[in-house]
Amino acid sequence: MRLAPPRLVSLLVATTGLALSGASLVSPTAAAPALTTPTARSDCAALSTDAATLSERQADFAAAAREYGVPRDVLLAVSYLESRWDHHGGAQSVSGGYGPMHLTNVRLPDQSLARGEGASLPQSRPESLRTLLQAADLTGLTTQQLRTDPAANICGGAAILATYQRELGNSGGERTNAGKWYGAVARYSGAADVSTASRFADDVMATLRQGESRVTDDGDRVRLSAQADVRPQRAQLAALELRDSGGRAPECPERLACEWIPAPYEWYGEPDPYAYGNHDRARRPRDMNIDYIVIHDTETSYENTLKLVQDPEYVSWHYTLRSSDGHIAQNVRNKNVAWHAGNWYVNMHSIGLEHEGYAGQNGEWFTEAMYRTSARLVRYLAREYDIPLDRAHIIGHDQIPGIAPEYVAGMHWDPGPFWDWEHYFELLRKPIRRNVDHPTGLRMVVPGFDGNKQPLTDCSTGGDAQTPATCRTDTNFVTLRQSPSHFAPLVVDVGLHPDGSPSTTSVSDIGARATAGHEFVVAGRQGNWTAVWYLGDIAWFHDPKGARNSKPVRGWQVEARPGVESVPVYGRAYPEEAAYPGNIPYQVVTPLQYTLKAGQGYVVGDASIETDYYYAKTFDDSLPGDHTQVVGDDVYYEIWFGHRMGYVRAADVVLTRAR
Repeated sequence: MRLAPPRLVSLLVATTGLALSGASLVSPTAAAPALTTPTARSDCAALSTDAATLSERQADFAAAAREYGVPRDVLLAVSYLESRWDHHGGAQSVSGGYGPMHLTNVRLPDQSLARGEGASLPQSRPESLRTLLQAADLTGLTTQQLRTDPAANICGGAAILATYQRELGNSGGERTNAGKWYGAVARYSGAADVSTASRFADDVMATLRQGESRVTDDGDRVRLSAQADVRPQRAQLAALELRDSGGRAPECPERLACEWIPAPYEWYGEPDPYAYGNHDRARRPRDMNIDYIVIHDTETSYENTLKLVQDPEYVSWHYTLRSSDGHIAQNVRNKNVAWHAGNWYVNMHSIGLEHEGYAGQNGEWFTEAMYRTSARLVRYLAREYDIPLDRAHIIGHDQIPGIAPEYVAGMHWDPGPFWDWEHYFELLRKPIRRNVDHPTGLRMVVPGFDGNKQPLTDCSTGGDAQTPATCRTDTNFVTLRQSPSHFAPLVVDVGLHPDGSPSTTSVSDIGARATAGHEFVVAGRQGNWTAVWYLGDIAWFHDPKGARNSKPVRGWQVEARPGVESVPVYGRAYPEEAAYPGNIPYQVVTPLQYTLKAGQGYVVGDASIETDYYYAKTFDDSLPGDHTQVVGDDVYYEIWFGHRMGYVRAADVVLTRAR
């Protein structure tokens, strides 16, 4: 392995304090990037028009760009797509990457696979699996330094980009022309197919045009100024020798280059007619509306997720998204019912998207590339099936209610507190914000993500839920308390804590969280605190004037009908008994352990949901009565009830417009 030239040693010592102990310094080889004279952090700061506001992270990008002859803004834009400039404390992503530049160290197929290693093998160029080693070879830095020090990591990414640019036959004349780095950026994506590589490069160029600014996970403000005149040189793709994407999934925008990896509809237990998997045939939306898109995370690697969805004895979902580049595989046709939600009614009316990642790992790693392809897919699906782009219909798995009291505690809580819903809805082009400028009785939670540090414990590392660690990053929720004080106990969720004890700060305990986009009826205001109705009681959250965590919204609300003390809340909207034909057994709709009490109000998420039940019990869909939709006359409303949504019968409540 080649060691660092003296100039790079000087740079890294000056900007990061790294020491290359025991290294014999030699001259750069012909394959090395052309390095400039030693660059101290103060010299890098001079590149900024306002050096006084230049953060340490921003200076790291400037120093690495100057050292390797990469346009600084190209380096910033590539890193933004890979990590949103975050370092994640040197932790490895589910797709095997480290640091702001997502340098990878993925084991090859004949080696043991662990914690996402091997996840990027499908659709990837071999070189993309080991960019950490490539960066070490180019810079002379150790892999430990590249993993753990953000400045070193950025230098490694810059060295790789410079090498790719030079191997495309380009040189110094492109140092200030971002569009002429299109081919190098496409290669940096690691994709082996032209559609995925070009999509990544197009997103980098779009980021350059629009600019970005945010505070990183370790507190540095980084800014990328907009460049309206970026002209991508897409003809450079031809030199990368990428393969054609080939056939694509029929239910996916063409530019996303989805692949079709089908989940099996298979009978595996002959002669038992019920032993089949792993989804049900249907004709949606002809027989049932598609009302929801459910955002999941995989809790395992992309590769292992695809193995699971191809197991007929496992469950299923419609799409799987890879962390490293946002690549998408479709697994179940949207007309069919996948088994992903843990609630048959929601399964009937939803499309499930599994995102490679872990809910309890401080956001390591819901990458910008994955956010963007996911948002493009959701926009497409919303248009196809007339699904509203709001938080009552684009939902997390954590919002889905249990079907009966005994199932509530076991419901999932992904994608968790580190999924940036506000950023995601900006990408959906439907930002989560107020829809009215005057006070109303309804509030939408909008805490902001960057800098929103809520009390959380028991985060995990390395994909191992048994290894608790500090929850150190930004969150998507506000904490709910029993009275207006930071010292008050958290609210009670009897579904999760049947003994009536308060909710906890554990990362998996959603009982006292109101997440971005959730809507509530105001129950009171005291000082800098707002009270809302929540799970049949009052919940308080910090909502200071001038920096409020909520916004007024207009909408509909329900209250218990006059003359009753409380009304039941349900986890599904099944038909009344009289609607079922004789050959289909009646499905009892059991109330949950919560009630909507007199005098309380709850926001309606959807007042026009279907009251139905899809009877699909055997593999042979030609059997009389099987694979039949039962439609009832009862009317239900979907409501924001706690962290999860609930359903109430229209006959039990009064519906009013809140203005």
